Amino acid sequence: MDKGTLIEFRSQGDPCLAVVDRPEGKKNWIVIDGRGQSHTLHPRQFTYTISDQSYCPDDIPEFLQEAQAYIDPSSLEVAWELLSEVGEFADPASLALLLFSDRRPALCYAAHRLLSDDKIYFKQKGERYEPRSATQVEELQHQVAREAQRLEEWQGFLQRVKQFLAGESLEWQKCDRPRLESLERFAAFGDEASQRASAQEILLALERSPTSEAAFQLLVELGAWGKHENLALRRSQFPTQFSEKVLSMTQQCLLNPPPDPDMDRLDLTHLKVYTIDDETTREIDDGLSLETLEDGRQRLWIHIADPTRWLLPGDDLDLEARRRCTTLYLPTGVIPMFPSDLATGPMSLVQGQTCCALSFGIILDETGRIDAYCIQTSLIQPTYRLTYEDVDEMLELGAPAESELAAIASWAQQRQVWREAQGAISIHMPESSIKVNDDDIVIQVLDDSPARQLVAEMMILAGEAAACYGQDHNLAIPFRSQPQPELPTEEELLQLPTGWVRDCAIRRCMSRSEVGITPARHATLGLGSYSQVTSPIRRYTDLLAHFQLKAHLRGEALPFTAQEMTELTQGASSVAYEASLVERQTKRYWALEYLRRNSKTRWQAILLRWLREHERLGLVMLEDLGLELAMRFNRPFKLGDYFQVRVAYVDPRRDVVQLEEVMESALQI
Repeated sequence: MDKGTLIEFRSQGDPCLAVVDRPEGKKNWIVIDGRGQSHTLHPRQFTYTISDQSYCPDDIPEFLQEAQAYIDPSSLEVAWELLSEVGEFADPASLALLLFSDRRPALCYAAHRLLSDDKIYFKQKGERYEPRSATQVEELQHQVAREAQRLEEWQGFLQRVKQFLAGESLEWQKCDRPRLESLERFAAFGDEASQRASAQEILLALERSPTSEAAFQLLVELGAWGKHENLALRRSQFPTQFSEKVLSMTQQCLLNPPPDPDMDRLDLTHLKVYTIDDETTREIDDGLSLETLEDGRQRLWIHIADPTRWLLPGDDLDLEARRRCTTLYLPTGVIPMFPSDLATGPMSLVQGQTCCALSFGIILDETGRIDAYCIQTSLIQPTYRLTYEDVDEMLELGAPAESELAAIASWAQQRQVWREAQGAISIHMPESSIKVNDDDIVIQVLDDSPARQLVAEMMILAGEAAACYGQDHNLAIPFRSQPQPELPTEEELLQLPTGWVRDCAIRRCMSRSEVGITPARHATLGLGSYSQVTSPIRRYTDLLAHFQLKAHLRGEALPFTAQEMTELTQGASSVAYEASLVERQTKRYWALEYLRRNSKTRWQAILLRWLREHERLGLVMLEDLGLELAMRFNRPFKLGDYFQVRVAYVDPRRDVVQLEEVMESALQI
């Protein structure tokens, strides 16, 4: 290669012209560019060579200026059409002659630049360029247009974000939604998010840290999320809205009720019916009655709401309930299994209205064992809509006008005694209710009151009767069972303080209940078989039991085979377990947020058990809140010791809380 040869090479990806100055070693050359800077290059790095005359670095600007005037990418389409028709290849010299009718070095270089930069019309093969097929060109043009649109949308999105953050009002475009969703997924799932790279690209473009925390904060600033956004719910993918199709079917049911498949319902509207729930409950799915028979015996009636009156197996409402599997109860509100217009309307046992029900009529012997039972589709008319507090007060006062309620309570106590004799295991740990209204957090410890015990016993009784019916008639219904736990020995329990510490030790031994179509013992309840049937508006497995029971009562074939029932109950149980995790995680978040807002408050606590005793890490109960939290101790403690604590540090979003003991000296100060 001669000194003065003009060559092109790539510098940081861009084409650059330089003049060959002298060799460097055996293979390299030193070249000087138009700014006078030298580069050491191997000939393989030369992308174009012009050797028609001797050049100097000062010639480069003028040469480039002449070539630049001819570099028009649109002219390539004309050349492609001509060359593709005759099937000829192109090179810089022939293309310069074709396009510019001249082969001057600057024009050949312009043709080289057109060909080397082209990504649509020509494909390089050696030192020549082959015209692409029309199909290939069309596809590449489409890709280029799509990329240009993507770039335009990307820049528009960033501009809109900046405008919004600057306080300007605007409307998001449809094309913005995927980018916002990538931020949402990254904020919810962190490094496990499928669209992490896209979200991090957005954050970096906005000069923010590429972290999930930064994504969360950006979404809050954009008004897409609230500062208390429920990430547990976001991660679960639990549906929070009903489709238009389901809502349309709901309205159709309300305006034109489907025919009742159970036209021969037993009329029990003459019975006094008590519905007992929390004050905020709107899905009323159970009621209680007492009937005195001619022979003087008393029959307990447990009326369960009959949502299957309004739907059929496999219809849109059923499939939507199957997808959700449960009603989600969160501190911030309820996400129902059925649309609220149905769930709180005709499906519920509404006071003063004639309602369809599945009623369990049960006669107990003097010990509390089931002596006789029947299951009937029925019509009832709820008389009283009572809260647990109402019932506790009525039972305490012994209201003579409500002798039926007192009798039901008495039978409930007898049932509890009978179940305990059958090996039932009672655990009385505090349970707290957390409600959030207009950002105001209220935590209430639910007392294990007579009213709650009454309702619980009656629901268990209905579940036993349903299981008996299913077992007697060999029906494939969801049976709930629980293996017998290995409890602490009597000697081990006696070494523990009575009350919560002892109940906590027993609770640790309990295993999760199981659902299947084969009846088996439920250890905690002390029952040989059990089936949950009392919440069909809010538990899908209960709804499945209703479908099967009602079909058998009508003498029809069961809607679900044993195999189908197994698959449905397994799927429903899995979704319900995930939903319970969302409920627990959401409840814990708001509990920690409550502690954050009340960080200066002192709380009475009790040490329930050791998590890692050698590290003095224990589980404590905050007595006034019914909350169980881990705490590290700085001095010796015994199980059951009471003490006072306060919050040393809490971060609800990161699920971190640190408690510290308040010493007596600090209390006095």
